[in-house]
Amino acid sequence: MSELVTGEAVALELRPARLPSRALAVLLDLVAAIAVYVAVTIALVASTASLDEAAQTALSIASFVLVLVGGPIAVETLSHGRSLGKMACGLRVVRDDGGPIRFRHALVRGLIGVIEILMTFGIVACIASFVSARGRRLGDVFAGTLVVRERIPVTRTGFVPPPPPWLAGRFSQLDLSAVPDGLWLAVRQYLTRMQQLDPQVGWSLAERLASDLAARTGAPVPHGIPPAAYLAAVVQERQAREARRAFGGGSGATAAAVPATGPGRSGGADGTGASTASGASASSAFAPPAVPAPPAAPPAAATGSPVVASGGRSEPAREGRTAASDEATGGRRPGTGFVPPA
Repeated sequence: MSELVTGEAVALELRPARLPSRALAVLLDLVAAIAVYVAVTIALVASTASLDEAAQTALSIASFVLVLVGGPIAVETLSHGRSLGKMACGLRVVRDDGGPIRFRHALVRGLIGVIEILMTFGIVACIASFVSARGRRLGDVFAGTLVVRERIPVTRTGFVPPPPPWLAGRFSQLDLSAVPDGLWLAVRQYLTRMQQLDPQVGWSLAERLASDLAARTGAPVPHGIPPAAYLAAVVQERQAREARRAFGGGSGATAAAVPATGPGRSGGADGTGASTASGASASSAFAPPAVPAPPAAPPAAATGSPVVASGGRSEPAREGRTAASDEATGGRRPGTGFVPPA
């Protein structure tokens, strides 16, 4: 890639054309120009048979200059740098700042091209392209132009694996505003190619990316979470936020549909971690280490004296309502800091 800076100080990444594609484009242009020149010559010979030899010679020279020199200049000017051969090869001539060329650029390229392409059979142009870092010939150097590729081969976009279900929604409070786009791109590239990396190399790379991401967010990586799973969970959280911002919260319900249960925790009564089993099967690419299940929260009746309402009477049904609400919310209780009186 070649970085060009426009007049507005905008950096453009353009891919300069290689010598084989440029040579093929020039060859196609020469074949088309010679075919037109031969047709014009035959027409002139047939129409100027009654003229003397000097007039016929002058007309042949004029036709040579107009067709083989003026023709490419006119075509590149009118098509903004796309001749017949360049259109066939997916190339275009642009200025050094990335803008379209004008007549003066095409004129300089065409006049110098007569010397370095027609008179030397392209030898000077090939040597200049080999020496130049951007593959420019002498006509491009003097005209301030560059031949770039317009059609770039489409690469298959890698699939970003989703995080384990037990990490969904866990990083919803992270501040992702300080994470640069370059780090997001590096994390995405790692997640799409981590199955192709050596396990040790992939693990060390994931740890380095996770530490960089944690330094930008201001929150350390939680203990016991594999770095690859942490990266996937944070990327999913960023995508969910962008979707909510773009669609006005329409996809927020989709992101919140997966309960943010911890490892080994389940909404069932047995607490054996059914969701953990399904999460492990769905995210085998991350291979999260086994995390012991946290102890279940004791019931409200075993924590001390019975709860007394503000009216002075006990409410045994409150314990049942609390258990039902905990089950509905996946075992998570809001930390309000409220302590009922004894």
